[in-house]
Amino acid sequence: MTRPPTAAQRRVIDAADPVTGRLRGTEAQLAALVKRGLAFRHPRPPHDHFLTPTGHRVREAQPEVAEPVAETPATAGVFAARIGGEDLPDTGPARTREVHSAWQGLLELRRMTNPDGSVDRPCGWERTHLVQAAALALEAAGHRPAGRDFDGYKVRATPQPEAVAVRDPDGAALRACAGTLERAGWQVSEHNEARTGASYLLASPRRS
Repeated sequence: MTRPPTAAQRRVIDAADPVTGRLRGTEAQLAALVKRGLAFRHPRPPHDHFLTPTGHRVREAQPEVAEPVAETPATAGVFAARIGGEDLPDTGPARTREVHSAWQGLLELRRMTNPDGSVDRPCGWERTHLVQAAALALEAAGHRPAGRDFDGYKVRATPQPEAVAVRDPDGAALRACAGTLERAGWQVSEHNEARTGASYLLASPRRS
């Protein structure tokens, strides 16, 4: 139906901010992406360009930007929220700044893409990146992701549509995670594993 982007346009799409979808390119490149429905020009100054949902799908179809799993740390220059279980160094000031910037970018994406401009309700990007979105909300609020040698939260996909599981062996920490996700616009319920009895959370993006 629609011609695929040119190589130059694809490079612009692939280089977009991984959370907000903000684009960098020449005026001609950006205008061409807008014409194809892959980007839009923000109406407010400084009138930056951002990927549309269709543009996000084009970028995510590329293997190099597939959603990372627990065993694969983020590649250089690409932010990925820690979902728990990664073999990564301890959190430092640089990581704290990265997480804060990513969370602020996500709030801006909510403001731009939710029909009512709401920032207290998850947006379309979060619904297609459930694990990363929930993990970002937790990490931005200061919760500790699990590592190889220490406990913390773990966020994992589930067979249920639009639901992730959050686990933490510390019951108080798990309840704190529930409060954080609820404040971030997620519906949360607590359950027990059938075999072990261990508590875990099921979280889904709230729609209203």
